[in-house]
Amino acid sequence: MTQHFYILTGASRGMGLAMAQQLLQAGHSLLCISRQTNDTLDSLAQTLGATLLQWSQDLADGVAASARLRAWLQTQTPSAWASVSLINNAGVIPRIGPMSQADASDLGHALRVGLEAPMQLTGAFLAATEHWPLPRKVLNISSGLGRKAMASQAGYCAAKAGMDHFTRCLALEEALKPMGAKVCSLAPGVIDTDMQIQLRGADASAFPDQAGFIQLKAGGQLASPADAGARVLAFLSRANFGADPVSDIRD
Repeated sequence: MTQHFYILTGASRGMGLAMAQQLLQAGHSLLCISRQTNDTLDSLAQTLGATLLQWSQDLADGVAASARLRAWLQTQTPSAWASVSLINNAGVIPRIGPMSQADASDLGHALRVGLEAPMQLTGAFLAATEHWPLPRKVLNISSGLGRKAMASQAGYCAAKAGMDHFTRCLALEEALKPMGAKVCSLAPGVIDTDMQIQLRGADASAFPDQAGFIQLKAGGQLASPADAGARVLAFLSRANFGADPVSDIRD
C-alpha cells in the first residue's frame, strides 16, 4: 500500500499551494481546507489521477472547521490508505506594530487562525482517527519567530510559540497510546511569500527589524515556496518523524 491521505490547511497560495501541488500524486488523496479554493489544483488532480477535495472554510471559526472535519473523517474507510497526515499550515500576521498600537479584533483573528484552529483541527483529527489501524502524523508549520522574540511581532510570535508548546504536550499524550500519532512542530525557514512582502513593506518606524527582512530578499536568502514545500514534505516522510516534537528544517 503506497497511497496516502493528507489534510492540508492554507493550501490556496504560498508554500501551502506548493505543497498541495506536490502532494497531488496518482492514488493519493488530499483534502485542502482554506478560505478560498484554487482552480488550478482541481485541474492538476485530474491530470495526475489524484483524489482532491477542497473546502472553502474560514479558519477563524475553528469550532465549525473542526466539527466539519471530525464528522467527515468518521464517514471514511481507512483501509484505502497507507497513512494519514494532518498538516496545519495556515497562518496570518496581525498588523505589524507595537502592542500598544494593536487592534484587538485583528490580533484575535490572527490567534484564532494561527493557534486556536490548529489545536481544534488536531483534536478533531486525532479523535476521529484514533482507532484507524495505520500510521497517523500531525505536522504543525511553525516559525523561527516562535523561538525568537521580535518587536512589533508579538501576535505572530506568540501564536507560533504556542504551537510549539502545544505540540510538545501533544507528543507526550500520544506517546502514552499504543498507536499514538507522531507529531512535530517544524520551522520551515525563510520563504519568499506574501508574508515576507508584508514584513518588508511595514512602516520602519513601527517595525525595528524591517531592514533585516529587506536584506534577506536582497541577499537571495529566501527559499522559493516550491523548494521549501519539498523540504517540508521530505521531513514529513522521514522514518524518524516525530522523534523531536519541535524541529527546524535548517537543523
